Amino acid sequence: MTTLENISTQNSISESLIKAISYDAYRTLVHQLVEDNSTSGNEKTEDLANYTMLNDRRMKRWDKTVKVSEDIKQKVSNFNGNVTWLVITESWCGDAAHVIPVINKVAELSDHIDLKLVFRDENEALMDQFLTNGGRSIPKLIMIDNASGEVLNTFGPRPSFATKMVSDYKTEHGMLTPEFKEDLQVWYNKDKGQNIIENLLTLLNL
Repeated sequence: MTTLENISTQNSISESLIKAISYDAYRTLVHQLVEDNSTSGNEKTEDLANYTMLNDRRMKRWDKTVKVSEDIKQKVSNFNGNVTWLVITESWCGDAAHVIPVINKVAELSDHIDLKLVFRDENEALMDQFLTNGGRSIPKLIMIDNASGEVLNTFGPRPSFATKMVSDYKTEHGMLTPEFKEDLQVWYNKDKGQNIIENLLTLLNL
């Protein structure tokens, strides 16, 4: 990354952090969108509002059921960095509904991890610095060193096993079908966030 690109990225991050909200505030906001039969993002459609409603239920379930082993709790509590996890998301995103509650569970284990969330469509300059294969895929976690402002690493939009599932299916079939998307939901439900937790430990070098 050139110096100019680095400055541009840091500016985008700084501007987005001003607008960023906590996980609790995000959950409250998504629930309010459901009450209003609405959705986050620039596009307001009935389908997206329905996805937001479904995702609110998913997140509520994951908030209650995600389990973190004692061994992992100990590892994360010993993390001695000082980072912000800035996550780009939208309320209608199915992957985000499965992934972000798990990110929150891990972040809660350390005083050295500050979780903040921003909406993709309100932060296009930031999103465009962290594309996935050229696309604005979410959720996207950006790990920022709080002392230097440097981007240390990223995670998302999906955990590693789900990413491989998607890649293999696209290679064989060219596109994702509704049937595959259902299979992906089944995988998330069976995995119970454990692959996400493994990936986040790697992110923290633990």
